[in-house]
Amino acid sequence: MPELPEVETTRRGIAPMLHNRVPRQVVVRQVKLRWPVPVTALQGWCGAPIEQVWRRGKWLGLSSDHGHVLIHLGMSGCLRIVPADCPVQAHDHVDVVLDHGKVLRYTDPRRFGAWLFTATDPLHHPRLRHLGPEPLSAAFTSEWLARQCSRSRRAIKALIMDSRVVVGVGNIYATEALFRAGIHPARGANTLSKRAVSRLVAEIQAVLAAAIEQGGTTLQDFTRPDGHPGYFAQALQVYGRAGQPCPRCGTLLHQQQIAQRSSVFCPVCQPL
Repeated sequence: MPELPEVETTRRGIAPMLHNRVPRQVVVRQVKLRWPVPVTALQGWCGAPIEQVWRRGKWLGLSSDHGHVLIHLGMSGCLRIVPADCPVQAHDHVDVVLDHGKVLRYTDPRRFGAWLFTATDPLHHPRLRHLGPEPLSAAFTSEWLARQCSRSRRAIKALIMDSRVVVGVGNIYATEALFRAGIHPARGANTLSKRAVSRLVAEIQAVLAAAIEQGGTTLQDFTRPDGHPGYFAQALQVYGRAGQPCPRCGTLLHQQQIAQRSSVFCPVCQPL
C-alpha cells in the first residue's frame, strides 16, 4: 500500500503539471471504487484553474474555486501525467483532461482507492476531520505522543499506526522507526518513558523525511508519476527481512503479528 512518503512523492510529481491548469473534463470509466465515484460533482468541478495540490495524511487534494477533489490511492492506486492520446489500459479508471493537452490518469488494479468531492472546507470532510497531526509538522511532538501513550495499553506499533494519533505512519515506516528507536513493537504504549517517546518521535520523522527525499519505497503496486519506482527500500533495515541478521547486532530478526500486521524486530535491540 502506498504510504505517506509515496503519496507525498506523488503530490510533488504531479503538482507542477496541475497548478493553474484548467480541468476540461473528468472521464470516469469505473464508478465502483472504495466508495462510489461522484461523477456529476466531478464534472461540475471542471472549468476553474487548479489552485492547490495538497496532501493530508494519505489523502491528496485538488482545489479550485469550484471545490475540492479528494483522492486516496488505496492499496494499489497511482496517479500519472500522460499525453491525451496515451492508450487506456484495463485498470485506468479516472482521467482528468487538462487544458494543456495532458491528462491526470488514475490507475488502480484493486479498486480500493477513492475519488470524492466536497464544495466546503475539505479538512472538515468526514474522511479527514478526525485525522491526527502530520508527523513532519510542528504539531507532532513528543509531548503529544506521550499524552496519547499514557492513555493507551495498546501495543505501541498499533498506536502510532492509528491515524487519529498521527497520520501516515503505515506498517513499513512504523516497523523501521521502532527498530531505530530500540522499542519492541508489541510493548504497551503506556509503559514507555518520556525519553523513549521522544526518541520514537525523532525516528518517525527521520525515516519519513528520508523516504520522501529518496522518492518513496518501492512497493509491488507503486510507481512514481514519472514511471520510475522509488528506491528507499534499499535503506530499509528490518521491514521484510525476517530471518535475516539484525544490521546492528547480528541476531536473527523475528516476525510476529501485531494489530493484524506483520511486524519484524530484533529481540536483542528491541527488548520487550
